[in-house]
Amino acid sequence: MALTPAKAARQLDRIRSIAMALPEATEEVTWGTDINFRVRKKIFCFPGDGGSLCVKADREELPALLGDPRVSPAPYLARGGWVVLDLSTAVDWSEVTELIHTSYCLIAPKTLAKQVLSD
Repeated sequence: MALTPAKAARQLDRIRSIAMALPEATEEVTWGTDINFRVRKKIFCFPGDGGSLCVKADREELPALLGDPRVSPAPYLARGGWVVLDLSTAVDWSEVTELIHTSYCLIAPKTLAKQVLSD
């Protein structure tokens, strides 16, 4: 189920506030209109059209995540441990925050990841 434009904008704003609070996080628009969040030029998450979020997952957490019907392997990126979380239903923002932080820590240099892990 696709989100209304207003709800999609609110979700993007919430994702943006979580991602941009991380050390050295930047926002880029690539592939025309796609927004992604990066740390030192490496993508750590990107919201999808219609209410989804793509993040890199911890390998140990992958089986549990993929057991959730809201989570699926990310097209073209699943081999690297990336998943897509469907945000078109009720959203647990603490879960989203944890997934974004985990993805960031897997992508970011260790010195930056430590800053997040110690918080």
